[in-house]
Amino acid sequence: MHQGRVVYGAIEEVVFGHPAAEAVVAQMDRLGTRRAFLMVSGTLNRQTDEIAKIKQALGTNCAGVFDAMPAHTPREAVIAATNAAREAGADLIVTVGGGSITDGAKAVQLCLANGIDDVDGIERIRVHKGVAPEMTAPTVRQISVPTTIAGGEFSSIAGVTDRTAHVKQMLRHPLSVPRATILDPAITVHTPEWLFLSTGIRAIDHCVEAICSRETHPYADAQSVKGLAMLADALPRVKADPADLDARMDAQIGTWLSMGALAAGVPMGASHGIGYVLGAAFDVPHGYTSCVMLPAVMRWNARDNAERQMIVAAAMGFPGRAAADVLDAFIRSLGMPRSLADVRVSPEHFDAIADAAMRTNWIPRNPRKIDSPAQVREILLLAA
Repeated sequence: MHQGRVVYGAIEEVVFGHPAAEAVVAQMDRLGTRRAFLMVSGTLNRQTDEIAKIKQALGTNCAGVFDAMPAHTPREAVIAATNAAREAGADLIVTVGGGSITDGAKAVQLCLANGIDDVDGIERIRVHKGVAPEMTAPTVRQISVPTTIAGGEFSSIAGVTDRTAHVKQMLRHPLSVPRATILDPAITVHTPEWLFLSTGIRAIDHCVEAICSRETHPYADAQSVKGLAMLADALPRVKADPADLDARMDAQIGTWLSMGALAAGVPMGASHGIGYVLGAAFDVPHGYTSCVMLPAVMRWNARDNAERQMIVAAAMGFPGRAAADVLDAFIRSLGMPRSLADVRVSPEHFDAIADAAMRTNWIPRNPRKIDSPAQVREILLLAA
């Protein structure tokens, strides 16, 4: 008999297929907000007119722009954005960009609400040993226009990097999830191909690790299996024709579905756990961590969850094949990196990576039990 608990998150709306600028204005009207602080991609701001179109549509309701959030959301940039938003008197944060910007704004919401104005203050609001501390709920909330498809815009979790310790740390509050997410495929055409496709593999990783989890349930499966099928179909179409907005829309909707299981309480596994370490310690982009680690994790786990892995292969259009082989071939077909060597991580670092991965939230939830760093090292060797 299934047992569990699904807690519905605080996201209110997902708007898809409408131009970003008009959708942002409509959300401000709905929410009754007047001072939008834009946290945006520096590349989009400086090299395209997409941010200018949003600023023009907002008019006097644009309270400021921050376009200096680096990859992996370092604490220093979170504080810089927090102080700028505070000074601007923002009553809403609008993000336009990838996952680092989306996560940055989640962290900014919590910093604003809890009076944090320096890097060390983030220590007070971060998750310790899997537990989020008591904190004041954010009142300046966020709406998100994602330009990548890793899915963070559907989550209340933010990953923020402590550069002194080279560790990505988690911040979490039920109200840090964006109030609304706007999926506009047209704005993603500026995203570099490697970034769009690799974050699509990140979304596939969400689906796959959810399907293979020992803690999944039918409500989560329905979203993960459909999301995986849509992503497996859409990503090759985007690669074949970058101007195909229908394919991009399908990839965005697949990503939305990919986050359903996580939001419904299904944990991720070793691909995510190891990926956190590779991102924080070696600056490997999020999407690339999934490209490199997911097939290796599936191969290592197959002894214990072969039946669930069959669902993955079938959803991707290859029933009866080994899921690790299907994923490997699919990732290669998109031209993505497939080994730790491809992302310049060498075996001399494997012991340190394995030790750090054991301290992440997801390694203990991997479907094949991981008891020691030596077992993480086995997975790393499969990905070498």
